[in-house]
Amino acid sequence: MNRTKDAALRERALKVIPHGMYGHQSVRILPAGFPQFFEKAEGAHVWDVDGNRYLDFMCAYGPNLLGYKDERVDAAARAQAEIGDVMTGPSPLMVELAETMVEMVDHADWAMFCKNGTDATTMAMSSARAQTGKRIVLVAKGAYHGAAPWCTPIPAGTVPEDRAHLKGYDYNDVASLEAAVAEAGDDLAAIFASPFKHDAFIDQEAPEPAYARRARELCDETGAMLIVDEVRAGFRLARGSSWTQLGVQPDLSAWGKCFANGHPISALLGSNRCREGAGSIYATGSFWLSAVPMAAAIETLRIIRESDYLEQSERLGTRLREGLDAAAKKHGFTLRQSGPVQMPQIMFADDADFSVGYAWTQEMLARGFYLHPWHNMFLCAAMTESDIEDTIAAADDAFAALAGKLDEIPPHPLMTAMAAASA
Repeated sequence: MNRTKDAALRERALKVIPHGMYGHQSVRILPAGFPQFFEKAEGAHVWDVDGNRYLDFMCAYGPNLLGYKDERVDAAARAQAEIGDVMTGPSPLMVELAETMVEMVDHADWAMFCKNGTDATTMAMSSARAQTGKRIVLVAKGAYHGAAPWCTPIPAGTVPEDRAHLKGYDYNDVASLEAAVAEAGDDLAAIFASPFKHDAFIDQEAPEPAYARRARELCDETGAMLIVDEVRAGFRLARGSSWTQLGVQPDLSAWGKCFANGHPISALLGSNRCREGAGSIYATGSFWLSAVPMAAAIETLRIIRESDYLEQSERLGTRLREGLDAAAKKHGFTLRQSGPVQMPQIMFADDADFSVGYAWTQEMLARGFYLHPWHNMFLCAAMTESDIEDTIAAADDAFAALAGKLDEIPPHPLMTAMAAASA
């Protein structure tokens, strides 16, 4: 594939942006040849700046739920843009959106709006501390809750004091959680949990009902707040709270990514148990109450309620998982496919340095399919049965190509260094 424009942009970016890019969208730890810059997106596809088209299984790292440029959502956004967006105060849509989310999410009695997932998780932590008057917050080891100093996975620029009252426990491990709560004593403000274990570089895990229930019980016993971070998985697993099916309701939940189908907005939802705490914190941003993303969110949430987007994603995800498994076995590979089928994690057995996974995703990229070697992916409602069958056919071809050159696959230098550091 031609990468001329992408290479030129990277060279220009290096002069004016540290490392040419930053954060989770950097391609520095992706296979060589993955594009950094994209020019357009529509439906389930993206085009890089060199005009190469891909079926996009990253969905912008989650915001694309219904399809890029969904006309229903974008029409609502355009209509609001004609009359006002960022104003001296919020539009009436703020109240309508809050009412809509409270109606859809069973534990929610109120809503607050912001821009990024990190905003919402940080507000959740602050609200819990304000409500309880306590300091210690428990998080599952390896979990991702954002990029603020208290939660960033890369500690550069932070100090130990940023995490002085942040303590870890093992996800799905009741004994580990109980021990962390006991260690916190009477200073426990909150327990954070993800809807499922969706950490990078490892297999995903569904929440064990006993773990979820015990987290709720421990919060009830101690007066701490239970926080479920729905930013990545919200509305992809259910049309409301992800833990409802477990019979567990959190006190607070953080939302983002997809509930406005790519328009920039996130939210903190909570029960009356934490209303006073949430109302007492100072949280704001110049663009947090912009009306256009709220209009997009209201329309997206209507489609979520009224369409079969969820069932379609589950159906297509199941077919993808089965088809990839069969194609891999045909060529002598064993896949480790984990997580919900609509948020797949695809890795290879006996591939500690990810070299096989890197090579396979690069083969898929060359065939017009953008997949990720170590991060969970996403399906969107714009994907079709034909898209999935095309993906399986391309994967079969990619496995065949890979099988013939396994001895030639070089390890990725950064991944090798990471593996050595963690050993």
